[in-house]
Amino acid sequence: MKTITRRDFLGRGAMLAGATYPAMMALGLLRPAPAHAFDLEGSANGKHIVILGAGLAGMTCAYELNKLGYKCTVLEARERTGGRCWSIRNGSTQTEIDKPVATAKFDLGQYFNAGPSRIPHNHELTLHYCKELGVPIQVYNNVNEGAYYFAEGKGPLSNKKIRVREIHNDIRGYMAETLAKSVDHGALDSTLSKEDVQKVLEYLMAEGGLDIDKLYKASARRGFTEPAGAGNKPGKIADPYKLADIINSGLIDPDFYNVAEYTYELQMTMFQAVGGMDKIAAALEAKVKPSIITGAEVTDITNLAEGVSIKYKAGGVPKEVKADLCICTIPLPVLSNINNNFSGDVSRAIDYISYIQTGKIGLQFKRRFWEEDEHLYGGITHTNNDLTQIFYPSYDYLGKKGILIGYYNFNEKAQRTGELSYADREKFALEKGRLIHPQYDKEFENSFSVSWHKTKYNLGGWAVYSNETRKTQYPALIKPDKQVYFAGEHVTYLNAWMAGAFESARSTVAAIHARVKEQRVQYPAQKG
Repeated sequence: MKTITRRDFLGRGAMLAGATYPAMMALGLLRPAPAHAFDLEGSANGKHIVILGAGLAGMTCAYELNKLGYKCTVLEARERTGGRCWSIRNGSTQTEIDKPVATAKFDLGQYFNAGPSRIPHNHELTLHYCKELGVPIQVYNNVNEGAYYFAEGKGPLSNKKIRVREIHNDIRGYMAETLAKSVDHGALDSTLSKEDVQKVLEYLMAEGGLDIDKLYKASARRGFTEPAGAGNKPGKIADPYKLADIINSGLIDPDFYNVAEYTYELQMTMFQAVGGMDKIAAALEAKVKPSIITGAEVTDITNLAEGVSIKYKAGGVPKEVKADLCICTIPLPVLSNINNNFSGDVSRAIDYISYIQTGKIGLQFKRRFWEEDEHLYGGITHTNNDLTQIFYPSYDYLGKKGILIGYYNFNEKAQRTGELSYADREKFALEKGRLIHPQYDKEFENSFSVSWHKTKYNLGGWAVYSNETRKTQYPALIKPDKQVYFAGEHVTYLNAWMAGAFESARSTVAAIHARVKEQRVQYPAQKG
C-alpha cells in the first residue's frame, strides 16, 4: 500500500478543502454583469447591421438594436436558432462532421440540455433577460451529497459507489483531526493567544465532528446504513472509511475535487429555465424572428471601404447582403474556415484560440429509479472513468420516466467518446453506467448524444484561454476590425456561460451605438 506522508496529506487536503483548485479556477474570472434594461439614447440613424449567428449573443444583439431602431439581418447556418443553447427533445436532429444525421426518439415532454444547463445566482444579467423575456425559472440542484463517487482502480474502495457525503465528511474529519492535533501541540502559539487557540480548536472540532479527545469518528453527518425511525429504531451509522483507503482508492484525486461548493459559478442557489434552456432562445427568437434567415451558411466576410459585404449560401444558392456594420458571433473554429479580409492580428487570434472538446449523452429510462431506489433528486455523480459525470434531472420529480445525462466529459475523454459511433457511445454509457446503477439494464429505453467538437457550425464547446492567449490574442477580438465587431462568450471572461453571450451582446451594442452617434455628430445631414 502506498505510504502517504503528513505533508502530502495536508497538501492534497488543502485542494480538497477548496484552497488551491478553486483559486486556479477563479484566476481572471468575473466582472459583474449589469442587470437592468438598456437605457441608450439616440436613434439608429437608418443604419443596417448584419449579424452572423442566431445564438444567444446574436439574437440579443438584434433584440437590443431593434429597440433602438436599427435594421438587422441575422444569418443563421442552421435551420434552428439558439446555437449551443439547445435542449434535445423528440425529433431533434444532430449533424456531426463524420457521422450521419441522428434523430432523437424521446417521449413527448422528455428532454435534456445538450448545452448550458445551469444559471448561477450571481449571473444577474442572465436572470434579468429571463425576467424581461418572460421565461420562468426553477431551482437547479447542482449539489447533492447523496450522489456518488465511483473510482475504477485497485484500491480498497475502488469499483464501489460511495456516497459523496461519506467521503466529504470523512476527509473533513480527518483533516480537522490532524490540524487540531497540530494546534493542540502549540503550532500556533507564536501567532495566537491561548484564548484564540482554544477558539480555533473548538471550530475544528465542530467542523470535523471530532470527539472530546479531538479524534474523528463517524456521525450522522455521513448518513445511516439503517435509517432512524419510530419506536426502538435509533438508526445505525457505519464506521468511517480509513484515510489511507480513501487516498489509495483515488477518491481525493482531481476527478473528485469538491469544486461545486467552492467554485464561484457553481455555488447554490442555481437555476434553470422551466421546460428546458432552449426556452430562453425561443423567447429571444420570438422577439426578432422577422430579422432571422435560417439555413444561411456564411462563406465570405469582407470589410469594404464603407460598410461590409457578407456572402452566404441558402438552399445551395449563393447570396449577398451588404450592411453598414457587422456583428460576428460565429465560433472561432468555424470562423477560421470562412473567407475574410480581417487584419493579421484578428486572423491570428481566430486561429490561436482553442475550444474545449466536450460531449453529453441523454439516456431515457422507463422509470426514475435514481429517485425511487436511491433517493437521488438532482445532483451529480462523479467518476474517474470516461463518463466523468452523471447528471440527475432537477425537474419533474416523482414523474414516471426521465432522462439522465449519462456522461458529460471533456478534453481527452470527450475526444475518445466523440470518435465512437452513436451506437457505441450508447453502449459505452450503459457499460460504465451500470457499474453504478445496475438498473440500467432493465430500465433503459433510448439515447441521444452530442459531441460539440464534432458538431457542424460549432467545432467545440467553448473558448479556452491560457494566460498567454488571453494576453496576446484576446485583445484583438474585443475591438472592431473596421466594420466588423465580434460577440459571444469567447470575447468575455465568462467562457462557457450564457452570461458571456448576454454580456458581450450588450457591450457590442453599446459600442456600435456610440459609433453611430459619433458619426452623426461628425457628419451631420446636409441641409437642402
